Amino acid sequence: MTLELDQDGHLVDYTIWDESVAQQLAQSLDLELNAWHFEILQAVRQFYAQFGHSPATRPLIKFLMKTVNADINNAMLQDRFNTGLVARHLSRLAGVPKPANCL
Repeated sequence: MTLELDQDGHLVDYTIWDESVAQQLAQSLDLELNAWHFEILQAVRQFYAQFGHSPATRPLIKFLMKTVNADINNAMLQDRFNTGLVARHLSRLAGVPKPANCL
């Protein structure tokens, strides 16, 4: 499937997102998504639906600690998602727009 992406690599239409779309987007990070990844990505989508914007890293981690697992931290997300740009890449993989504060 050919995905329509904006200039930052985010989906133009976040409503077409599903696990196969996420896996296609994850190829750029050389990442094979599993159930844990999808739980995190669903939480990112929940944040977007609840607050109307994509999360920056600190609010995202606080949200994940409350909704997914209290032990989640930035280093864990960087390691498991193969990226140092946690908020940006998790938003991209979750199919939501780039966070406003990301370059």
